Amino acid sequence: MGNAHIFPEDIGMRYELYYWPAIQGRGEFVRLALEEAGADYVDVARLSGRGRGVPVLMRFLESDTEERPPFAPPFLKASKLVIGQTANILSYLGPRLGLVPKAEASRSWAHQLQLTVMDFLVEIHDTHHPIASSLYYRQQKSEARRRAKHFIRDRLPGFLDYFETVLARNSSGRGFMLGRGLSYVDLSMFQLVAGLRYAFPKTMARVESDVPGLVALHDRVTVRPNIAAYLASERRVPFNQYGIFRHYPELDV
Repeated sequence: MGNAHIFPEDIGMRYELYYWPAIQGRGEFVRLALEEAGADYVDVARLSGRGRGVPVLMRFLESDTEERPPFAPPFLKASKLVIGQTANILSYLGPRLGLVPKAEASRSWAHQLQLTVMDFLVEIHDTHHPIASSLYYRQQKSEARRRAKHFIRDRLPGFLDYFETVLARNSSGRGFMLGRGLSYVDLSMFQLVAGLRYAFPKTMARVESDVPGLVALHDRVTVRPNIAAYLASERRVPFNQYGIFRHYPELDV
């Protein structure tokens, strides 16, 4: 995408990411950006020792002294700043990591696309938890089957077709979502395709031919040196049955 913007206050910055350690979830979209840029960061809840781990994350959330408390993970600490909400974090990091174009209109467009990604994630999550997150999947299994049926028929194709259209209409070409180079939105497209392949393998096998641009983008991101190294490392949490993307065969019809 280009060189990162120089912010004097960020020189020597070590970012602190706070997210649940055993799932990819919404925090993974931030991890991918940090990893692609080779940023200096620590995934606080995944490490042991003083000042690290889940207890630190929980103390932060339960603090009654924080002036601007985040509602929930993920949140990012950058010096004295505490930034919550995935799309908001990426909007902050984008220019600093060189993962968004410099023009204001392009940055706003990237943010808009990322907000749409987050809308899509809610609908993906609700295929297996359509009633309440506090209930087990088995307690809402019949409702999940009905929700997943409509999701697969209507919502999944609608979102993917939209992103495919955005990709095709990028006048700069080169196969990226916006501008001439890779942005954090491209990394999010990679994660969406990877997660949907895990959660709905049969469905994706049927629909991927309709979104060849997104599939090609996913494949190009996979082999980028920093991303490839990350995916092969222990830092990449495997997909599992506790995150947003969950594979229940009975829902993938």
